[in-house]
Amino acid sequence: MKAVEGLAETSTVAAMMNRDHMRAFLRRAAALVAFVAVLWAIQAVNWITGYGLNPAFGLIPRYLGGLDGVIAMPLLHGSFGHLMANTPPLLVMGGLLVATTTRGLLPVNALVIGLGGGLVWVFGSSAIHIGTSGLVFGWFGFLVVRGLVDRSLITLGAALLVGVLYGSILWGVLPGQPGVSWEAHLFGAIAGAAAAFLVRTHVHAPRLGDVDLE
Repeated sequence: MKAVEGLAETSTVAAMMNRDHMRAFLRRAAALVAFVAVLWAIQAVNWITGYGLNPAFGLIPRYLGGLDGVIAMPLLHGSFGHLMANTPPLLVMGGLLVATTTRGLLPVNALVIGLGGGLVWVFGSSAIHIGTSGLVFGWFGFLVVRGLVDRSLITLGAALLVGVLYGSILWGVLPGQPGVSWEAHLFGAIAGAAAAFLVRTHVHAPRLGDVDLE
């Protein structure tokens, strides 16, 4: 009887934990959708004002007045087409991020935005840098490198999926495309990779301790 009672209690605890994890995931997913909706709302305001938000709040390297662009850059776009191109990878990689990370999302995003944007401000070309693609590249770098660092089935699977779907975006870190902030792409990816080492994001999955990744 005690064994049966213990098994029932264990099942109840497991069910409660699963419900908690599902509620937490739904909250994170709702926040992701809300973030994308905010981007579209800001883009509408930007368009109505003749894109006056871009020079006012865009990131301008080595100019103190453009330092606030470290935060604002991911919120601004040059056209609806620009935002349209960024929206699918935002939803896909953001979805993988909120589905496979149970804590540490705020520090990860703070590092990607702060470190990535800070490096653009220090080393970027003299232009107004705008767009969410730096955040996209940051999430890409984080998801791929975290799979190698964490080595759980879930994180390795997420890394593999991101690599298959969006591996070609790595060409975006190379200079030469006019009107494209390759610096935001490069430093975003570097910041995301750094976050994978510096921020421990808890994942409820067994690690593959015997896998040799070298």
